Amino acid sequence: MTNKSKLRWGILGAARVNERLLPAIVEASNANLVAIASRRPGAAAQTLAQYAPHQQHVQTYDNLDALLDNAEVEAVYLPLANHEHAEWTIRAIEHGKHVLCEKPMALTAADIDAIKAAASQHKVTVMEGFMYRFHPQHARVKELIRLGTIGDIRSVRASYSFMMRPARIYRLAESVERGGGAMWDIGCYAIHSARMFFDQAPVAVTALSRYVESGADVATSGIIDFGEGKFAHFDFSFERARRCEYEITGTKGGITCHAVWQLPGDIPVISWWTEDGRLCEERLPADDHFRLEIEHFSDCVLNGKTPALSLDDAKANCQVIVAALQSAATGQRVKPG
Repeated sequence: MTNKSKLRWGILGAARVNERLLPAIVEASNANLVAIASRRPGAAAQTLAQYAPHQQHVQTYDNLDALLDNAEVEAVYLPLANHEHAEWTIRAIEHGKHVLCEKPMALTAADIDAIKAAASQHKVTVMEGFMYRFHPQHARVKELIRLGTIGDIRSVRASYSFMMRPARIYRLAESVERGGGAMWDIGCYAIHSARMFFDQAPVAVTALSRYVESGADVATSGIIDFGEGKFAHFDFSFERARRCEYEITGTKGGITCHAVWQLPGDIPVISWWTEDGRLCEERLPADDHFRLEIEHFSDCVLNGKTPALSLDDAKANCQVIVAALQSAATGQRVKPG
């Protein structure tokens, strides 16, 4: 815990997410960007100039370790390649840095156990970067559920997709075992948002995938069985029109979140219906879930609070992902864990 009002941030990687992430740190009320690093010569300086041209006194590095050695940096955002997340999260922890790691935090549950142990040993805060969870529209969905509007939840459907553009083809360069493909890129959102509305652990997962030559999946669909007749259906693809929504169906009605990935100026829309004939569409205030995520994590570090997304949640999500990939590869029903 500290009396400071702003957490000093460094960004460990010049990935495309900086288009949204870097301005979010700059605009956050309790954050201060002090450094950005990339292994590509000049990329850190170029990223800073592109997304925050008026920011002064931000150190740029062509070396990731140099940023970790900077004592001014208290927390890092880590948007490296998926298969590097666990390694560099632990390296940052060992340098005493708090870490907000871009999803997925790791490709195995064992790696998340190692991250949790390291965070405990070095007394730092670590969270997986599912920015969407911090948008107020999801709190409204949960409020409707709490009020009993749709009764007891029986199923969730989560659909995420977009047509793969040439600039994103690198997402298919690695096999699923190395963190490539749709599952680790957008499927983790589908599974994470579907899990959000069930209190119990999954019983089993069944999935089907289409792969490209590298071993990356370009489309996957499946079912998570939560027992007692409760199911989550997920589908995601790099070969379909853009979609990022979830739908919850209960014993009395249903709720749809029509756009999970929100741009700062977007007007969120959720709709709900009930069996007694009510039908409602709600338009909510625009907000920036990246900034809200940065402010939440900064508040946790500065004031000794527990992050909304725990490492246990990160491990549970990873276990379902791994089970889905195993099911798709073997054609078998797989129990997570």
